[in-house]
Amino acid sequence: MDRELSASAKQAGKRKRIWQVSIVVAVLAAVIFGFRSLITPALSRSEIRTAKVERGTVVAVMNASGVVVPEHEQVITSPIQARIEKVVRTTGEQVQPGDQVLLLDRSYTQLAYDKLKDEQQLNEHKSVQLRLQLQKKLNSLESQLAIKQMSVKTLQARLEDETYLLKIGGGTQQQVEQAELNLKIAQQELAQLERDIVSERKLLHADEQELGYTLAMNGRSLEELERKMQQAEVRATRPGVITWVKSEVGSNVNSGDIIARLADLSSFKVQASVSDAFADRLQTGGEATIRVNDTDLKGTISSVEPTVTNGTVTFYVALADNAHKLLRPNLRVEVLVTSAVKSNTLRVKNGPYFNGAVNNQVFVVQDDEVLRVPARIGVSNTDFVELEGDLVPGDEVVISSMQDYEHAKKLKLKQ
Repeated sequence: MDRELSASAKQAGKRKRIWQVSIVVAVLAAVIFGFRSLITPALSRSEIRTAKVERGTVVAVMNASGVVVPEHEQVITSPIQARIEKVVRTTGEQVQPGDQVLLLDRSYTQLAYDKLKDEQQLNEHKSVQLRLQLQKKLNSLESQLAIKQMSVKTLQARLEDETYLLKIGGGTQQQVEQAELNLKIAQQELAQLERDIVSERKLLHADEQELGYTLAMNGRSLEELERKMQQAEVRATRPGVITWVKSEVGSNVNSGDIIARLADLSSFKVQASVSDAFADRLQTGGEATIRVNDTDLKGTISSVEPTVTNGTVTFYVALADNAHKLLRPNLRVEVLVTSAVKSNTLRVKNGPYFNGAVNNQVFVVQDDEVLRVPARIGVSNTDFVELEGDLVPGDEVVISSMQDYEHAKKLKLKQ
């Protein structure tokens, strides 16, 4: 016969069932929590780098490589065809205006100078001879002119006599006509002589001018050769440092060949190059920044070479502070050419995350989680990246590489 359980036994059974249910619930909760932990990736804070979103200016730049070169460089060329006789100054030496750099052998130019001088003297002698010959001919014509003038006067008197004799019956009409004809012939010959004298005088003047031009040209050529011989003592015309000199004593150089380079190291500019694919972004007067170690120097594009060499375009940047203490000849620098400027925009420090494809998203740290947030990446430079989206200043964005988690919507952040 069954007996009814006591109240204490019922109470004990109820407590047992509660404990059993609690254990089951705890186990289920642990299983669920553990499963969620398995499907939600976790990151350690020490594995990531973050930066705060802020408002500011982002200057879009195009990177180029550059080298510091002297702003003013004198290229010294050989004034004559010669042989290098002596090297007076070597590369790296300081020079002042008037200091000799090289000595060229002047023997070849001296021969040309002596030959031209002889030709000049010969032309001067020819000039004197020609002038004497023309003057002699002119004197002869003038003498003939004087004789012809007297002949005309005589024929005029003869005509008057024949005319008078005809009036008094002592002559004939034929004699008068003959006298008239003789006078006309003599007058024509006189006029021809006068024209010949005028022509000879003009010819003399023209020949003297031609000889004068020849002598003047030869004189200038002599002066030029004399100046070139003086320039054979190659000298600096401004203070600076010799950056290169043709030091092969005995080697031959032609007129116009470069034999030395002289640089003024008190001021500098930057010679930069970039792929020709970006040539359309280079404009004279455009802004550029020269980064020397951790120092930025402002500058502007002063010139762009029109030709493309090996797929690159060369341009020059004039510096606002062209005598900065960090500038050194042939120093490699980074050149940042400004292509766009965004003011008062959301920005964050640049980092490895933005170097690859980011699919218009960023990862934002919120408490102990990292959430994927839609955001469009705008203009950028080596320092900052523009962000457009639902971000606000103060948001903490991951800037280190997130390539392994780019498809995760949420990450657990461990301390």
